[in-house]
Amino acid sequence: MSKILMYSTAVCPFCINAERLLTSKGVNEINKIRVDLQPEQRLEMMQKTGRRTVPQIYIDDQYIGGFEELRALDLAGGLEPLLAK
Repeated sequence: MSKILMYSTAVCPFCINAERLLTSKGVNEINKIRVDLQPEQRLEMMQKTGRRTVPQIYIDDQYIGGFEELRALDLAGGLEPLLAK
């Protein structure tokens, strides 16, 4: 199974939906970086992604984007092959 990295916050509904989608695809472990608890991590996230909002999701080393991009990838049939690596 691929490694998942997700920048998130505790109260973000898009983060919760992203996690639900990933777990529904069989993902057992998500490395979550809580930018609400570690503000310096938000700065790192912004430098890496160019975005300020959460979630920001990586599958292995491939940047996916936020929940909307993750969902679009799933609907296009591209999520499961990435997770199966």
